Amino acid sequence: NQDWPDLARYHQENAKLPSPAPGENRVVFLGDSITDAWINDPAGFFPGKPYLDRGISGQTTPQMLVRFRADVIALKPKVVVILAGTNDIAGNTGPTTPEAIEDNFMSMAELARANGIRVVLASILPAYDYPWRPGLHPDRKIPPLNAWLKDYCGREGFVYLDYFSAMADQRNGLRPELSADGVHPNKAGYAIMTPLAEKAIAEALAQK
Repeated sequence: NQDWPDLARYHQENAKLPSPAPGENRVVFLGDSITDAWINDPAGFFPGKPYLDRGISGQTTPQMLVRFRADVIALKPKVVVILAGTNDIAGNTGPTTPEAIEDNFMSMAELARANGIRVVLASILPAYDYPWRPGLHPDRKIPPLNAWLKDYCGREGFVYLDYFSAMADQRNGLRPELSADGVHPNKAGYAIMTPLAEKAIAEALAQK
């Protein structure tokens, strides 16, 4: 694959995008399939909002970091909402460590801050197992990463967006009524996430 981070996916859309209008609170949602299926739905959850979908199915934090300049910074948003990490745990781009995932979150957040973009870091959604790669125990690996994300946001003054607590069952999986496959939210799942995201964006916009 000549385009490992899939910079081509949004290249034309980015090129056509005008600069934000005065007073426009543009928000970029950066993520994987969970973001793409949600923000990209034109009839969807954020009608009329200046929110941009920059989710790409299957992506991991190193891929998002490579495209961060093209798909976030160049679009001049006020806020970036980063939802990532589950595909790293699934090993989609090869084996990784929690430290490497944390490094990529820090690099994206620091790049955003250096460019005057406010940062919302979302918790990784609960998952008991990955249907496409069973036996990796995301139910055990996701909570410590989320605890790190929360702590990091507290230290750095970023907004932590906790989807996990609102969506997990007693075994750290996604509640069955919120998903068909235990990983990707359905409409009921997104209906829980939407007001939480709006609240986090409002909090980021209100930061001095």
